[in-house]
Amino acid sequence: MSDQPQPLVLAVLVSGNGSNLQSIIDRIDAGTINARIACVVSNTPDAHALLRARRHGIPALTHDNSTYGNRKEYDAALVKILAGYGVKLVVLAGFMRILSEVMVTAFPHAIMNIHPALLPAFPGLHAQRQALEYGVRYSGCTVHFVDCGTDTGPIIIQSVVPVMQDDTEESLSRRIQKEEHQVFPEAVRLFAEGKISVNGRHVHLLA
Repeated sequence: MSDQPQPLVLAVLVSGNGSNLQSIIDRIDAGTINARIACVVSNTPDAHALLRARRHGIPALTHDNSTYGNRKEYDAALVKILAGYGVKLVVLAGFMRILSEVMVTAFPHAIMNIHPALLPAFPGLHAQRQALEYGVRYSGCTVHFVDCGTDTGPIIIQSVVPVMQDDTEESLSRRIQKEEHQVFPEAVRLFAEGKISVNGRHVHLLA
């Protein structure tokens, strides 16, 4: 009998292109993350991320929020979908919805998001634009657990990039995204290996 632990079963929620989804798929395919993506779920039917999932034989589902009366109803149905796939970790890769306590309670400290800024600075939309308007010298990205606030959950990993004097929102976004493609799969790997513990707001990463 093999001593290899069972792969972590995860779901990835998306709304757009899915480049972070692709970075996680690539690391799983390379064997550096012991995980299996059970499903990719989008709230928008035309998300390119769904095509990425199908190319890799991953079930790609549309869960349209326009058919539900409120966030709680939407999230309750989403929880049922994810439970049906046996999901243990939910990864938000460009999922443009704020989750309610229904989802957060169903997956405590098991929902990860990536944000293109060094939280707690510049939460919410257009983080790169906020950083440029504020005049910061450094920005970056943050992988964090999701709570019921907007980008307020415990921080797992951060990566720093310099802000250049001639940066535009697009050029800064590209530089940050390169880091996202490194740290997001790394956070998933640590979770899959049981190397993350949470104590209040503090996340401890085990060697």
